Amino acid sequence: MSVFIIAEAGVNHNGNLDLAKKLVDAAKDAGADCVKFQTYVSKNIVSKNAVKAEYQKMQTEPGESQYDMLKKLELSFDEFVELNQYCKSKDIEFMSTAFDFDSIDFLNSLEMGTWKVPSGEITNLPYLIKIAKLNKPVILSTGMSTMDDIRNAIQALKDNGSGELIILHCTTEYPTPFEDVNLKAMNAIKEQFEVMVGYSDHTRGIEVPIAAVALGAIVIEKHFTLDRNMEGPDHKASLEPNELKAMVDAIRHIEVSLGDGTKQLAESEKKNITVVRKSIVAKHNIKKGEVLTENNLTVKRPGSGISPMKWYEVIGTKAVKDFNEDEMIEL
Repeated sequence: MSVFIIAEAGVNHNGNLDLAKKLVDAAKDAGADCVKFQTYVSKNIVSKNAVKAEYQKMQTEPGESQYDMLKKLELSFDEFVELNQYCKSKDIEFMSTAFDFDSIDFLNSLEMGTWKVPSGEITNLPYLIKIAKLNKPVILSTGMSTMDDIRNAIQALKDNGSGELIILHCTTEYPTPFEDVNLKAMNAIKEQFEVMVGYSDHTRGIEVPIAAVALGAIVIEKHFTLDRNMEGPDHKASLEPNELKAMVDAIRHIEVSLGDGTKQLAESEKKNITVVRKSIVAKHNIKKGEVLTENNLTVKRPGSGISPMKWYEVIGTKAVKDFNEDEMIEL
């Protein structure tokens, strides 16, 4: 099963449809399987006096409320219709996270194939039930969650008809300090809940998602932007297009490198066996009939003669002919 790579554009379009389309182009060029956005109606998801997170305050207009920030970043449903069509024209899967019921209904009208539940909604039971009743595959992020939170969310989704579930380990901080990643928790989730797992990454760089693939992640989600220096809450913790491509390429190399777990000769290495292995050879000139001993035998390359693994089968036998120094022994 190939790793499914989600290029998380999120709100890095800054509320501009043309910029959103450029993000689609960048995701496609990088080789991602999917480009994901965030669909919401600001007045439905945040009160007008809600404050911003610390990381949001550092990257956005001072004194601005969370509502005002989100409103500036909001794309209309009509713009998402156009964006969905644009993704189809570019042959890359469109996905968007819905943050409110109106957005769920709208995205469902687009016949979106897979649904992504963000970390902030993992304890929102009515939301989970509504998503589950769509009977579609669900990818669930688990930032800010305990094992009990995850268990309850999985149960709510399963009890209400959810399709296939994939659980993403995640730490909700932008950027995430490496010491807070706790990547081994991904497989703890896999073992405890017997589910498929992946990783949603908010660290700087590409090392951690690559490591997650080596540990068994089947889905990787990573924020990206066209320019990290743009104003907006998520740009600083996002990859630029060349970095996104480097991450995708590295993941593809890792998934091929993992193989099937069976230790066997690789086709590419067979030709090197005789070059780098060794054979039993004459340490110096040996006369026919002379007893072969540790004093007149040694081991040297190439490996096209008798294997040194047969050393004690050769010791004590008699030379079948004259051997020159370095000549391979024959029995």
